[in-house]
Amino acid sequence: MDIRKQVTIYDIAKEAGVSVSTVSRVLTSNANVSKEKKEKVERLIEKYDYKPNALARGLSETKSNVIGIIASDIRNPFYATLFVECEKAANEYGYRVVLCNSLNIKQLEDLQLENLESQRVEAIVQIGGRVDELISDSNYVERVNRIANKIPIIITGKLDGADCYQVNLDEGKSMEIMLEYLISSGHKEIALIGGSKDVKSTVEKQFRFKQVLSRYGIKYREEYIIEGNNYDDSGGYNGMQQLFELGDLPSAIMAINDFTAVGIIRAITQRGMSIPQDISVVSFDNTFLSDLTIPRLTGIDYNYEKFGQKIIETAVGAIKGEDVARISLIESKLVIKESCININQ
Repeated sequence: MDIRKQVTIYDIAKEAGVSVSTVSRVLTSNANVSKEKKEKVERLIEKYDYKPNALARGLSETKSNVIGIIASDIRNPFYATLFVECEKAANEYGYRVVLCNSLNIKQLEDLQLENLESQRVEAIVQIGGRVDELISDSNYVERVNRIANKIPIIITGKLDGADCYQVNLDEGKSMEIMLEYLISSGHKEIALIGGSKDVKSTVEKQFRFKQVLSRYGIKYREEYIIEGNNYDDSGGYNGMQQLFELGDLPSAIMAINDFTAVGIIRAITQRGMSIPQDISVVSFDNTFLSDLTIPRLTGIDYNYEKFGQKIIETAVGAIKGEDVARISLIESKLVIKESCININQ
């Protein structure tokens, strides 16, 4: 063997005349190896000063101590913030995380799910993507169930018929908290911009939106619900332009998330209007973007630290075979900043 090249576990196995798994057992001090084979492998390890890399060590161990996370689009601050909290919580439990960014592409999501299984991760977490769909994809559910028979899968949405653990936000309660704040601040003409009717969390918000308005005797105006396909600044900007076309503006606008709110604010300021003096803007998320806007965004905080901890706590409990809750809900809270005015004063 040419000692100048990088020696691999396969090289050691070939020269020793044993299988790769035998070399792995020697590396991990597994007793299930004959004395003769063990000595032969150890001599070659010493001869070539062989040191297995992290991947090889992971493959040789029964437990990988790795949790795979599939995020719908890490460019969205919601996913980025939640992933960071998941990673921090995983580290506290002695686990590493592998991030897969599906970019909202279903085929990539399928591939990432299969890849994580082949990498022998101990649990898979899915944030966004198909688990956000109002109507679950039956083919994807079948694929998930096949893997869930071997690896715990934790999702932040729903997959009807899937054997998954769910850690979800209480979207309806979040909308209720936000609306009650706006109504108590004197707002009765309120618009909701962003989100798609195909996404479960958006539908839940829209439903509670109508419900709370009815409770307070406020007329629901269908034209004040403006949907879009993109949960980003362009979606917010275009949605606000549609609202301008109505001519009859509300006193307050709710953005489906902070990313959308950025586009709404841009459209408003381009018209020479001031926030909140001319129109109030609030949002759902309370990510770092909410502190970068001018003015800073009042909104619903999803308690990301607790959210991430509960996801990983559920994953670790499932890995260990503990009796963990199949469904957990994370409560949100209102964070008041400068983007909403009390028109009663």
